[in-house]
Amino acid sequence: MVGRGWTQKGGRPHAETEALAQAGSAAKGATAYVTLEPCAHHGKTPPCAQALIDAQVARVVIATGDPDPRVAGQGISMLREAGIKVETGIFEAEAQADHLGFFLRVLHGRPAVTLKLASSFDGRIATGTRQSKWITGPQARRSVHTMRARHDAVMVGGGTARMDDPSLTVREMGARQQPARIVISRRLDLPLMGNLARTAKDVPVILCHGHDADGQLLETWQGLGATLLPCAVTGTQLDPEDVLQQLGTHGLTRIFCEGGSALAASLIEADLVDHLVGFTAGLTIGAEGLPSVGALGLGRLDEAARFQLTRLERLGPDVLHVWARSTPEI
Repeated sequence: MVGRGWTQKGGRPHAETEALAQAGSAAKGATAYVTLEPCAHHGKTPPCAQALIDAQVARVVIATGDPDPRVAGQGISMLREAGIKVETGIFEAEAQADHLGFFLRVLHGRPAVTLKLASSFDGRIATGTRQSKWITGPQARRSVHTMRARHDAVMVGGGTARMDDPSLTVREMGARQQPARIVISRRLDLPLMGNLARTAKDVPVILCHGHDADGQLLETWQGLGATLLPCAVTGTQLDPEDVLQQLGTHGLTRIFCEGGSALAASLIEADLVDHLVGFTAGLTIGAEGLPSVGALGLGRLDEAARFQLTRLERLGPDVLHVWARSTPEI
């Protein structure tokens, strides 16, 4: 192994040039293994395919192609035309899963969404008096912090932000970079003295709001350091599809949604959830408790979105179960 690289913060430099810089002259005659087809277009930096050609590597092994129309096979063609041996499709399914958010943003303009629900055995996230700390145990909560660290942003609805006053940060994990915090709130009626407001200059806060939000609140949140994204309204709520389009335009590719129930229902109803993560605790709260997912208006079972189980494990007293959408969008 003469060089390793990964795409740097902000999307540049790309992985290939990082690895080539580390390898130096040892790259000549070597094999480069890449998870994604090297880019072929001039952007902020020259094409990675050209960098590999200039370094005189002998062989490039590519897990999956790049659907970006500026690349889309052109990187592979450049390498082959330069006499470099190219192999493709190695661990392709794994690479596509890893790059899901990037592919969805290129193909559909939106980031990948993982919806996390921590609930009682009967699917409640709080009691009738809205008490919710803590339904799950410390192992489950630590696992949540690990999952946050693997995403670009953590997202909640306005109701959750008002009721829980969350920090939405990665704690006790030695995180070098915090995910952005997103709140979906049409009218921006959020605590101005809460955790998110107090830390907006330290860790990014993105507020998705309606065009009819109060102008004074907009100015106040901007002054606190938040990024404001105006989004379309459907009925009385923000349109979840437009919210994700705006977040995709903002550059996000992987979002970890932690509820609440109304936001979870809107994302599921709009078929915008790619993975479900459930933490289920061994207690029951009853019908008076707050359900983990709000009303979906389903009349038939065949109208419900189906997900496939991909992971199941015990975390202390709780159970973790992870599900993927049955019909991938890529």
